Amino acid sequence: MLHYFEEQNKSLVFRENGETVMVTPWGADSLRVRATFLGDILEGSAALLETENAESEVRIEIGEHTASIVNGGIRAELKVADWGKALQMTFYNRKGEILLQEIPNGGALQKKARHFKSLPGGGYRLKASFVPNPGEKIYGCGQYQQEVMDLKGCSLELAHRNSQASVPFYVSSLGYGFLWHNAAIGEVHFGSNTTEWTAEETLQLDYWITAGETPAKILESYTRVTGRAPMMPEYGLGFWQCKLRYYNQEQVIQIAREYKKRGIPLDVLVIDYYHWPRCGDWRFDEEYFPDPEAMIREVQDMGIRLMVSVWPQVDWRSENYEEMKQQGLLVKSNSGIDVQMVFHGNNVFLDATNPRTRAYVWDKCRKNYWDYGISAFWLDEAEPEFGTYDYGDYRYHAGPVAQVGNLYPREYARLFYEGQREAGQKDIVNLIRCAWAGSQRYGALVWSGDIMSNYEDFRKQICAGIHMGISGIPWWTTDIGGFHGGNIHDEGFQELLVRWFQFGAFCPVMRLHGCRQPAESIVNRAGEVREWTGAENEIWSYGQENYEIMVKFIRIREMMRDYIRGLMREAHETGSPVMRAMFYEFPEDENCWDIRDAYMFGPDILVAPICHEKARKRSVYLPSGTFFLHAGTGERYEGGKWYEVEAALDTLPVFLREGRQEYLAGQI
Repeated sequence: MLHYFEEQNKSLVFRENGETVMVTPWGADSLRVRATFLGDILEGSAALLETENAESEVRIEIGEHTASIVNGGIRAELKVADWGKALQMTFYNRKGEILLQEIPNGGALQKKARHFKSLPGGGYRLKASFVPNPGEKIYGCGQYQQEVMDLKGCSLELAHRNSQASVPFYVSSLGYGFLWHNAAIGEVHFGSNTTEWTAEETLQLDYWITAGETPAKILESYTRVTGRAPMMPEYGLGFWQCKLRYYNQEQVIQIAREYKKRGIPLDVLVIDYYHWPRCGDWRFDEEYFPDPEAMIREVQDMGIRLMVSVWPQVDWRSENYEEMKQQGLLVKSNSGIDVQMVFHGNNVFLDATNPRTRAYVWDKCRKNYWDYGISAFWLDEAEPEFGTYDYGDYRYHAGPVAQVGNLYPREYARLFYEGQREAGQKDIVNLIRCAWAGSQRYGALVWSGDIMSNYEDFRKQICAGIHMGISGIPWWTTDIGGFHGGNIHDEGFQELLVRWFQFGAFCPVMRLHGCRQPAESIVNRAGEVREWTGAENEIWSYGQENYEIMVKFIRIREMMRDYIRGLMREAHETGSPVMRAMFYEFPEDENCWDIRDAYMFGPDILVAPICHEKARKRSVYLPSGTFFLHAGTGERYEGGKWYEVEAALDTLPVFLREGRQEYLAGQI
């Protein structure tokens, strides 16, 4: 008799013709599935943390051609087909309803649910295929620049780019969450006839699935096994000021003084890139910042936290380049010359996956920033931004980029988070341009990249923020006003900025930034052209009327400080998003699963941004089962209906759950 199945260390194992499949309980109501070809299952983990399961919850049953494993509220059934001996796995919830099912082999078609194609060097190109469920809706997967909520029908690149963060976890309307636990470059296709996940190069299949009755339960289980954000520090709750770029010490001090003089609350003031001599120097340029310690002390004595930009690029001319090259601390090109980005010189990237690199770079940043009093870092270029995004051309310490490339932004965040913790800092939040599964546990505040200053990109950010929250990344923000293309003298841009500013007040972090026009060229004493500085981008830079509206929304943000602190505590303790899809709070209301331009800011505040040019009203759906109060007028609305809501330039539609009007009633 053939023995396809066996129990091994509380896991269910299948073997047939060179393939080994292992299904392991991994967290409450959850299973981890690994498979390999002509080899043993690899231990270790790209994102999942070690977890314990109560023995009484796990049950394994083995037959001749079938087997099953139950872990709490999820059950996997494994069946060997008569034709071709192919294995098909099906996952069920407590009610016996199918959550997810691998494709069958199709008899004579001889399809493979887990298809391994050998590559030179010992790895595989992998494709995992699943049966699509009619009517299923899919959300999460990180941040993609598209105005789409339900990802069913989408094809997504599993790779990072400037403004794209691939976090391969999704929540299904059928009551399960799925993590493609593989850091390889690849794709996912949520098609109508099949769902396919591919990895360009990998050593084994690895995914994780959990069953949950609500999106909140699913997120709680997912973040339990991948980590949760720390408690957001107090300085993350208010308003942040930034622009491209405050290029000298006097500018930084003057902006801080002006906010203080005007009595406008400001939590963080950001010093952007090229405050350094060369990329890879990781220090202030003495010509423009002759006494950074005095600057930092004066600004922070005003109660304003300073944040500095850090890039992972290392210029060939950097004072650290030769040592880092000799020590093997840089990303390597597989062939040719090591030039991975050309920007003010030839640059290569630090290898954030190498623990020795992380120690080396933090030592530089500790001496040149942290010891001076800088304790918040802006980790730009975190994808990293390879000049051509030809991922197969490069290699990390952790392996070929094609095989492990998506780890980079998480390990970049880890570099600073672990260094700061070791130095004794507890109130850590670092702004970063990209993320992968587990980034949240390293204090990563993701922003949506160098997007354009237009209404189309504005609308895309609403979807991006919602999806990131569903992907387990609760700390998210965007450049208020967009990054590229905003002329401060253009009335159309000014209105866009105001509308975006209103939205920003109801984002997890409220941060004004942008590459504003007209720009000013900068030339140093040696005659070298430096990175230019954009036009003014402070709230008083856009005329008195717009200034008053922006001050109003900074004050509104301050009124919500206690509420936001509670949301951040909830994110820290349960993994809940701060910016939530409507269905997260109202999963029983079918209409809420389709809304892409409004959201819940925590459990009690419904936000409907004005995101179309010159609009002064919009349609708003209020979820069923409760009543809402308009935050401006106090008018009471019944849920389960659509309303046409007026919104002059100085306001936007915000509704409060009845009984929660103490937050903002009459303020908006």
